[in-house]
Amino acid sequence: MFIDELQPIFREFLQHPLVFTGGLISGSLKLKLSEDPLKSWLEKQGLTNFTYTDSTSDNGSGPQSISID
Repeated sequence: MFIDELQPIFREFLQHPLVFTGGLISGSLKLKLSEDPLKSWLEKQGLTNFTYTDSTSDNGSGPQSISID
């Protein structure tokens, strides 16, 4: 039951152990693909055609205040 849910994760790990481990580590360290050193390494590997959107990106506006009557 529980093993069936984890089977896709184990399958990916067995097919590409280095990539899986690197993704797991970069995710746990909260590294962003659009920042160095990960960005420069991806450019060296020729993997620059990725689309990455940062949901927490700063669009130049800081905290805003509101008034509640």
